[in-house]
Amino acid sequence: MANNDLKIALRKYFGFDSFKGKQESIITNVLNGKNSFVIMPTGGGKSMCYQLPALLSEGTAIIVSPLIALMKNQVDAIRNVSDNESVAHFLNSSLSKGDIARVKQDIQDGQTKMLYVAPESLTKQENIDFLTSVDISFFAIDEAHCISEWGHDFRPEYRRLREIFEKISNVPIIALTATATPKVQYDIQKNLNMLDAMVYKSSFNRDNLYYEIRPKQDVQKQIIRYIRTMEGKSGIIYCLSRKKVEELSELLQINGINALPYHAGLDAATRGKHQDMFLMEDASVIVATIAFGMGIDKPDVRYVIHHDIPKSLESYYQETGRAGRDGGEGECVAFYSYKDIEKLEKFLQGKPIAEQEIGKQLLSEIVSYAETSVCRRKFILHYFGETFDEKGCNEFCDNCKHPKERREGKEYVTMLLKAVHVIQETQKSKHYCAFLSGNITSDIKSYRHDTLEGFGCGKDKDEHFWNAVIRQVLVAGLLYKDIDTYGTLKFTENGKKYLENPQSFSLIQEHDFSNADDEEASIGLGKGGAFDELLYILLLDLRKVLSKQQNIPPFVIFQEPSLKDMCFQYPITLDELTNIQGVGNGKAARYGAPFIELISKYVEENDVERPQDMVVKSLVNKSGLKVQLIQNIDRKLPLEDIGRSQGKSMEEVIEEIEAIVSSGTRVNINYYIDDILDQENQEEIFEYFNDAETDDLQEAIAEFDGDYTEEELRLMRIKFMSDMAN
Repeated sequence: MANNDLKIALRKYFGFDSFKGKQESIITNVLNGKNSFVIMPTGGGKSMCYQLPALLSEGTAIIVSPLIALMKNQVDAIRNVSDNESVAHFLNSSLSKGDIARVKQDIQDGQTKMLYVAPESLTKQENIDFLTSVDISFFAIDEAHCISEWGHDFRPEYRRLREIFEKISNVPIIALTATATPKVQYDIQKNLNMLDAMVYKSSFNRDNLYYEIRPKQDVQKQIIRYIRTMEGKSGIIYCLSRKKVEELSELLQINGINALPYHAGLDAATRGKHQDMFLMEDASVIVATIAFGMGIDKPDVRYVIHHDIPKSLESYYQETGRAGRDGGEGECVAFYSYKDIEKLEKFLQGKPIAEQEIGKQLLSEIVSYAETSVCRRKFILHYFGETFDEKGCNEFCDNCKHPKERREGKEYVTMLLKAVHVIQETQKSKHYCAFLSGNITSDIKSYRHDTLEGFGCGKDKDEHFWNAVIRQVLVAGLLYKDIDTYGTLKFTENGKKYLENPQSFSLIQEHDFSNADDEEASIGLGKGGAFDELLYILLLDLRKVLSKQQNIPPFVIFQEPSLKDMCFQYPITLDELTNIQGVGNGKAARYGAPFIELISKYVEENDVERPQDMVVKSLVNKSGLKVQLIQNIDRKLPLEDIGRSQGKSMEEVIEEIEAIVSSGTRVNINYYIDDILDQENQEEIFEYFNDAETDDLQEAIAEFDGDYTEEELRLMRIKFMSDMAN
């Protein structure tokens, strides 16, 4: 088809006058019946590369897509540009038998130009039999990185696509992805048996995006403050767990932010509704797991926040790529604490060794990105095999905007390269850090590397420093990580030349995130200045006096985390006291007055400057889900059933009840306890908590020496606190 005809078709179907980037040559290649491999950043116009040729070809194009939400979004978009409802369909588990029959009839009648299928649907024999009986124009694989074990959304069923395609029809394939390192690219082509494909690779640089990493401290408060500065703008917040998504969206709602949750645990109708509300701007913020956003065509997302650091740099790149797709403002803020990485490493345990090694390697890359002081744009582009001069960043990342101190690093770089040479390029970063700093780890000992020349030559520096040197040397292209050996450091040609003739090398001081540790308990609560030890002692003494007067254990009045929070916040009114962790209206009214009096006097006498940070409402006070939980308990529903109805485990339900009770709300779960413990046992445990100095569960378990389960003791502690404190 002539170029002019293609432009006429583009105008006719999509209303555009010109193609973006390499779209035109990709579409021509597909129409010429050749295999194509497209690597194009989010927002670059990937879907056009198969949609237009599908509309112009005889037969139906099969488009493999990993998510039901994504298929629905794409099909709706295509139907909007056509006067024929049957032009595009999807085939997946959400359809009824009647729906499936209609889809198949439309394909047989030649009405359907595009059929979106989930890989799972494509493996069903009945679907293979049907598709062999109709005319197929070509196969398109969207989100093709799912094929590679090194890709961030690896799906085993994607690796079977080639054999299924061969059963159906011998037609060309177009594979498309927004994120592919050279390793992933090769893996995809090899698996699909399309090493002959024309490869179209656009630059990964999104020059309108601003990248920033923040230490993960008081993260919920930081997020609320940030969103308030972006009033009226759309944003996405990514969390790693469904529980965190629910918790955070609820917290945002009670703080006046129009936010909705999105995760795979919600039913399809709710997910669809929330997605549509976000697209139609009835909600300004979506709080989501990675289930959200693949192919969501909302051009004006102005910020993407990562509450938790993702599992890989590919995930991070793809998720941040949903900001500023229209070329306008797009801010990407991620909160980082190494504790999150440790949690992700735990998830890898028990998986096959190869999968663990790949997972660890991907995690080490995201750690390097988070902790580096190098231009973040340069770091990302280097990871995807592109070179970039950081001058072109234009201060569009935190590291270029607030550059760290530089120092001459020739001596250290030479030490590192000599170590790689002496150890014969056989080890990963961690090993070289230990070797240079003189740390005799089990690996160093077993390889007898402590006997080699250069062991401990950099012992005046710690492993954190050597890690920084390695990262900067990798970005400078003197070493590279060999993917096939899961990240072994190897020399590049430039690295060999440098070792022969060392040059000046500017090292940037790295970030130190060792203090970044989000305190999960302090949801919605800001910390003021430093912790006030003297005030804490006075509050403990007051609590002891009151507990003796009222003949109740001290922890019944206020638990220690609440007292500690008072030593940051200095609340001097009952209203302010309800913003303290674990203090609801009931508890503030019952016990608050003497504490407020003491703190007011202390603030005045010691001329304390109270934190003037904005107040963030606490989650417990006005939570809709919590109200629902209390109502279900009032209806005497079994706790397991309550959990199931909210998609929560028994442990999560108990945790929620504990939070409600500790903040001062009375909850009666006697009906449930009566079913699992007889009266005598209940009295024994109740008496224990009545005499105890602490409500610590481990002490209670030790005291009863296995007579009661942890769950039974937790439930009785709830009963005790509810009866005594509230």
